[in-house]
Amino acid sequence: MKKQLLTALATAALLAALAPSAIAQNIAIVNGKPVPKARMDALAQQMARAGRQIPPEMQGQLKDEVITREIFVQEAQARGYDATEDYKNQMELARQSILIRELFGDFQKKNPVTDEEAKAEYDRFAAANAGKEYRARHILVEKEDEAKAIIAQLKKGAKFDAIAKKQSKDPGSGANGGDLDWATPSNYVKEFAEALTALAKGKTTETPVKTQFGYHVIRLEDVRDAQLPKFEDVKPQIAQQLQQQKMTKFQEELRAKAKIE
Repeated sequence: MKKQLLTALATAALLAALAPSAIAQNIAIVNGKPVPKARMDALAQQMARAGRQIPPEMQGQLKDEVITREIFVQEAQARGYDATEDYKNQMELARQSILIRELFGDFQKKNPVTDEEAKAEYDRFAAANAGKEYRARHILVEKEDEAKAIIAQLKKGAKFDAIAKKQSKDPGSGANGGDLDWATPSNYVKEFAEALTALAKGKTTETPVKTQFGYHVIRLEDVRDAQLPKFEDVKPQIAQQLQQQKMTKFQEELRAKAKIE
């Protein structure tokens, strides 16, 4: 009898020692079911990924949110909602989304874009866009006769920007008097680029320029050496683009080696 009493006391002492640790791991017990603190931490991390940081003074609200969710979940389970096919399908989609997110996140951590890769991409961009930039205006119309009539008006002294605002079918530049801002010839379709680069500064095309968009009357305002952004200014965008390319390649490789029947 004495031995049994000592065993019971030892067990009680052990449970008493463990109780504070167990309590520390839970934020509450709802209807007899423990609600682990890890669940509150996971919700905080989820909100942080969405751009919502939880300051210390809002920890109480976060705790209440987790407890409230547990109350609602228990009621939903009591009504059998977790046994429906719709629930099971949604849970499977959620499981897949979480695993895919972890897969891609791990890939990005292990395959970051290096400074050397970003600089090499910038150098390729700079080489492709070196040369001259042209500042031009244009008036776009549907028919060749309309373009010829506009050229005739310009020769008589009509204002290019005024006609562009009134008649140009290009919604982007028409309101700005036909102004296309600075751009390299590679930004335009072939026919437009060839006509533009053949013009002298301050001159207008003598004949309408036909492209897939219609008929253009083009005026060259100015020419300058290409103004490229500094590497440091565009490095984040380049890195993001290269990271996306790496991710796309990774996804394509996974699909290529998968056996799909």
